[in-house]
Amino acid sequence: MGKRIIFNGFTQCCMNHHSEGLWKHPQDGSSRGYTSTDYWVDLARLLERGCFDGLFLADVHGTYNIYRGSRDAAVAHAVQFPSNDPTVIIPLMAHATRHLGFACTYSTTYFAPYHCAKLFSTLDHLSGGRAAWNIVTSYLADANANFGIEEVLSHDDRYERAEEYMEVCYKLWEHSWEEDAVVRDPVRDMYADPAKVHEIHHDGTWFKVNGPHMCEPSPQRTPLLFQAGQSGRGTLFAAKHAEAIFSIHPTIAASAASTRRIHEAAAGFGRAPESIKICQGISVVVAPSDEEAQMKYETALRYASPEGALALFSGWTGVDLALVDGNRQVHEFESNAITSLLGFFKQVDPARAWTMNDIKHYMALGSIQPKIIGSPQTVADELERWADEGLVDGFNLVPIVQPGGFRDFVELVVPELQRRGRMRTRYEGTTLRENYFGAGHARLPAEHTAHTALPPWKHAARRA
Repeated sequence: MGKRIIFNGFTQCCMNHHSEGLWKHPQDGSSRGYTSTDYWVDLARLLERGCFDGLFLADVHGTYNIYRGSRDAAVAHAVQFPSNDPTVIIPLMAHATRHLGFACTYSTTYFAPYHCAKLFSTLDHLSGGRAAWNIVTSYLADANANFGIEEVLSHDDRYERAEEYMEVCYKLWEHSWEEDAVVRDPVRDMYADPAKVHEIHHDGTWFKVNGPHMCEPSPQRTPLLFQAGQSGRGTLFAAKHAEAIFSIHPTIAASAASTRRIHEAAAGFGRAPESIKICQGISVVVAPSDEEAQMKYETALRYASPEGALALFSGWTGVDLALVDGNRQVHEFESNAITSLLGFFKQVDPARAWTMNDIKHYMALGSIQPKIIGSPQTVADELERWADEGLVDGFNLVPIVQPGGFRDFVELVVPELQRRGRMRTRYEGTTLRENYFGAGHARLPAEHTAHTALPPWKHAARRA
């Protein structure tokens, strides 16, 4: 029996964010449901019934406006637009569930760290310790303009700024309130002991924050920390801060190589490999038989919007893919972004002479996530291969049709994985961090970088 596999549902507060055009599918409920509280509450209950660890909510604050020099294709094909704010629906879903965790994307570029710390402490309180933060530095140009940001930092400078951002958040979450600061003493007419609530006095390159933190310590203090950077600088950031990494690799071999690099980088920060969980993005189409699953996939293709997929990928790469002749082989073009793009797809199929037309059809469903299509047994076999050979700890499940793809997985694949001992049959802890690391692990471990610089009161506590 192999290791238990982590599972998160992955979506956004929009319609089918990784399968452009599938809002037209007769079995898709996201186009009308995503603005409804019932839709999200039902989805949370479904995932908890399937013993999922969490629901991961992506988010963006701008439009994909590179393709054909405008956002028109993104708007027409509903490419992560329109999209609502995920933070406000988490308390609704948490109220309807007891164990499912909730991760959401929140940008270090657009929001002050003081506000971020308050928001996630609040979410952690209201969910009973089931909140997670997917840390991003953001990249969409018109999103920067929406927040009045005129000077756009380079990729690596955004990460340097994010380093200090994390330092501020850690000071607020971990070092502002002592563990026994809340006394609730009616005799002394004292709710919290002022001597045990501390200002943080942060004065750095990017931020000046005095504190103290507005919120008393939540069940996890610091939310579970997700990160998705796969660049060289992003990998270092994740190795230092992340407890879970959202990865997207085209093959099992590429996944294994990346995991080894992350573990090596984590060791440089004094962290054990098991302190970071790797969650691979994956799209699954499942039916009672392989033949039915393939038919379901081919039916879905008829509703896809390949141009929407190109609008999405143009936004990711910063290259207007409309200018690339669809019938020419990608390796003929000289562009750093195109070269990176080709490298990704060469791993998918090294023998194939990829054209842009090939790529847009590959991405039409599930974008660049690897696809597993088949019966419950076939799907479970392939997920086990990714876990055992690809060295991943879990998956962010990206269904092609929502919420039906989640329901198919819960009803067909979950029982097969539970039979194999690869998926839990019940929850053991109460917090999201315990879902990932086991009962009794509700707080950040002592070796995490958040605890590197101790405030005076913690030094005194250790001496005592």
